[in-house]
Amino acid sequence: MERWQGVDWTVIVLTCQYKHSVYAFQKELEVRQKREQVPRGTILLTVEDPEAQVGSGGATLNALLVAAEHLSAQAGYTVVTSDVLHSAWILIMHMGRDFPFDDCGRAFTCLPVADPTAQVESLTCNLDVLLHIMTHKLGRGSPPGVWVCSTDMILSVPTSPEICWDDFQGARVFSLPGSVTYARDHGVYLIDSQGLVRNIFYRGSEVQIQQCVRPDGKVPLVSGIVFFSVEIAERLLATHVSPPLDACTYMGLDSGARPVQLSLFFDILLCMARDVNRESFLAGCPPEMGQGDTDQAWGQRNARAVLWKELRDQPLSLAYIPDGTYEYMTSSASAHLRILTLPRDLSAQIVHSQVEKPQFLEAGCSVVNSLLEGEVHLGPGSVIQHCQLQGPIHVGPGCLLLGLDRASSSALHGLALHDLILQGHHILLRDTSIRVFTLIGRQDNWQSPALGNGTYLNVPWTEFFQRTGIRDGDIWDVDASPAERCLLTARLFPVFSTSWSPGPRDVLWLLGSRGGDSLQAWRAAWRMSWKQIQLHLDQATTLASRRTLFFQQAQGKVRRVLEGHQDQSLLPLIRAATHEGCQGLLLTTLDQVAAQAEDPGVAARALACIADVLGCMAGGHGGLRSGPAANQEWALAFQYLERGDVARGVEELARERTKWLGRPALLVRAARHYEGAEQILIRQAVMSACRFVTTEPVEPLPLGHWVVVECPARVDFSGGWSDTPPITYEHGGAVVDLAILVDGRRPIGAKARRIMEPELRLSTGTHSGEVFTALVCQSLEDLQDYCQPHAPGALLKAAFICAQIVQLPSPKSLQTQLRHGFGGGFELHTWSDLPHGSGLGTSSILAGAVLAALHRAAGRTVGTQALIHAVLHLEQMLTTGGGWQDQVGGLVPGIKIGRSRPQLPLKVKVEEISVPADFIQILNEHLLLVYTGKTRLARNLLQDVLRNWYARLPAVVDNAQALIRNAEECAQAFSQGSLPLLGQCLTQYWGQKKCMAPGCEPLAVRRMMDALKPYVYGQSLAGAGGGGFLYLLTKEPQQKEVLERVLAKTEGLEKYSIHLVEVDTQGFSLQLLASDTSA
Repeated sequence: MERWQGVDWTVIVLTCQYKHSVYAFQKELEVRQKREQVPRGTILLTVEDPEAQVGSGGATLNALLVAAEHLSAQAGYTVVTSDVLHSAWILIMHMGRDFPFDDCGRAFTCLPVADPTAQVESLTCNLDVLLHIMTHKLGRGSPPGVWVCSTDMILSVPTSPEICWDDFQGARVFSLPGSVTYARDHGVYLIDSQGLVRNIFYRGSEVQIQQCVRPDGKVPLVSGIVFFSVEIAERLLATHVSPPLDACTYMGLDSGARPVQLSLFFDILLCMARDVNRESFLAGCPPEMGQGDTDQAWGQRNARAVLWKELRDQPLSLAYIPDGTYEYMTSSASAHLRILTLPRDLSAQIVHSQVEKPQFLEAGCSVVNSLLEGEVHLGPGSVIQHCQLQGPIHVGPGCLLLGLDRASSSALHGLALHDLILQGHHILLRDTSIRVFTLIGRQDNWQSPALGNGTYLNVPWTEFFQRTGIRDGDIWDVDASPAERCLLTARLFPVFSTSWSPGPRDVLWLLGSRGGDSLQAWRAAWRMSWKQIQLHLDQATTLASRRTLFFQQAQGKVRRVLEGHQDQSLLPLIRAATHEGCQGLLLTTLDQVAAQAEDPGVAARALACIADVLGCMAGGHGGLRSGPAANQEWALAFQYLERGDVARGVEELARERTKWLGRPALLVRAARHYEGAEQILIRQAVMSACRFVTTEPVEPLPLGHWVVVECPARVDFSGGWSDTPPITYEHGGAVVDLAILVDGRRPIGAKARRIMEPELRLSTGTHSGEVFTALVCQSLEDLQDYCQPHAPGALLKAAFICAQIVQLPSPKSLQTQLRHGFGGGFELHTWSDLPHGSGLGTSSILAGAVLAALHRAAGRTVGTQALIHAVLHLEQMLTTGGGWQDQVGGLVPGIKIGRSRPQLPLKVKVEEISVPADFIQILNEHLLLVYTGKTRLARNLLQDVLRNWYARLPAVVDNAQALIRNAEECAQAFSQGSLPLLGQCLTQYWGQKKCMAPGCEPLAVRRMMDALKPYVYGQSLAGAGGGGFLYLLTKEPQQKEVLERVLAKTEGLEKYSIHLVEVDTQGFSLQLLASDTSA
């Protein structure tokens, strides 16, 4: 796990107004911790304000008390102690007041933002942006203390500011630039030359604002972010036992204290401002205090007196973020739409949404977390969020549609909406969640009196009454004062009726003219005002419905990505689904994609995604993802896949999967079997290369005559991994290879001959005659383990089947097949003088040698191009996987580049690279092999690479393209005969290998490469890395002895050896020898 890079928060507290919201918001915090947006060890607390109107200051004091209480209990104390604050980083985030454009408040308002680099895919709420800014930008490097952040603002901090925390004392406010015009309706700071705050003005006069103007013409806005040192935090915590400030906390209220409203900025912070004197401070009234709050004035003055006494001696400094932006989230619909939409000259924004016909979305609109089917027109400056709509629907400019389900669509058909806000809400009445719909105009003001300049649906109330037949007595109480008769209190929105369930039509009719039936039904319904609805909002159901919709649209994304062969990672979405318990929908969709896919590559990737889902469900427990996948419980599913019945195979996999979901160990084993199933489909895809395997009949050799094939090894100079299925047929591949002699010899070979006895005599060993394995196969049963790579003679057995000398399965016995087909059996010997796991392509080149020998012994000739594709087939039968670069490198002479296009059937084309005269001799003098003494474990590396490729991790996809690009550049460097350019390609290639397969560079190899670096143009481990041979391009010729002395002085190296290398310009050789000749 990567080290946490931001603030390691001790506690995060989210404050909210209502007790019934606590559970829903606490769950949201916990989900973010699962996403690793928050450190795992952080204590997460959601705390309701002790009273609805305690103000931001009171909410801060209460949150601090609750945080300290939890920390004290965790530390083993039985009372609250401020000692726990000395080593704590506490973040308090305030939800603030009700927000008319999102039922879950400003904090959980979704923004039209998607992070393509996120480890977990999710909607981006304002809370997420602010949490990232606090954790990774503003808070980094700060000492222990208490951070306070409001969530009622849209904040942008492009870069991490340089903030000095040396010898910090007191409190610090954070400010962003704003215009003088904007400042007239907001708070601004007045600071001195030392960066200390002199005063804080809210809606200040022109003179006051001009005092605050900076040299750049901007003013420092009050942003809602504050840091308190531990000393101030201790003093604030102490107030929970000191009247009247104890009344701001739940403890004080539980003790019978009368609530006091307190402002964070204009009570707690203002007393520290240098220009503020005691008299004016005590007499002041914070802007948070509205009408009717004057009864608290007696407590207010006493509270301020305590704050003055406790905090006046503390400095209040300001940190200015010049490249940041700030915008307060007001209750103005126009301002909110401006926040959620881009400038109109840009395209529409579609974020976490499935839009069937995006051509009907105009520039400057946005769609977030929605499903739009059919023709849904959306005008500029309009927004659709959390909706599932079925066209035809026409939404003009200036509209917000939020929380509408598919059943709502019919009510919108035939309407042309513009400058309207239509929302669907979940409210809770007597423990029952019901749906309510509201409709307002973009230009409406919530609190403008109806008898004044108030409007509804963008027209004066009088015009609205006249058009609809509604009377003011229908929506306001008779004794309501003129000031109380406003949109906020108007009972316009039907909630319940005895004869029907309210829907969008019951508010959309308000747009039309006077209608008898609609008006009567509206009057008969029980209706609520916006103010009343706010008190009953069901945030838990609202958030759950958004989550459901998110994963519904995600199902469409899964189909688009997989069926469209898109290089987009689904792993962030898979993590999201498992974190939030929605993996069922994802698994169903992946099953469907795999079963219905005509392309085996699509089906294989879908199965790989299911394996990732199961792995994520295990949560990092249950063992390693790589492991065996041959449990008999899965055998039936595998059999269907092997037969090509993918639909039945996927169905059987899903049926078996249900038995393996109980605990992490079972989940990991199930994931391994899905990867095994995926390998079957890869195998079938690669076997499409068989069509490029052709042979020609020739006169069979006499019994006992040998066919001897000798092959060079190969070194890969660039492009490796791009030849590996499925990368090579999904993305394309290009590899530059050299056929090489090692210490002057071709180290790999095979010889075969026909014999009288109808049996197969197999042996493996070295060229000098040392035998590692010797066995005789006399029945088909002896060949059954050909697909088990570690079984004795598995490659040789698979070669007989691949060469169609033996049919398996078959009703004919082995002896019958051999006697009738070839007049007897075969004897086959193979050898390699290279160590196991050398990285020089031994097994694939050996497979090519074996096939060439067997075909000729059986009376056929096979060309090099056909052999390259035959080896692909053989290695899939052997289940070792692998690509095509090894056989290209060892079977084709000299220096060449192999290429494959992203398509099936898989076809490899090889182009020999022409080099300048004498360059091969120069290369021979500068190229060396160093055996590292480390055995390479390619199987594990291959599994990891394929897993990462199928996950389409962005780094892996980019690296695959870089591999191909580097291969083409390497080919050019060979054509130019430039050793330095080749060295650059090698160095880049080694970095690409490490990116593709992290862990392929053992410590001893790193130590060796560091020691050799001054002497080489470039170096790389051969093949997949992890051990085996290191090849070097030296700066000076004939450096073997020099480098032996260098390595001899290097600590920590064992069993290494240096070998001479020559480019083999002849390729593999095939000789026919009489039976009495030793090969």
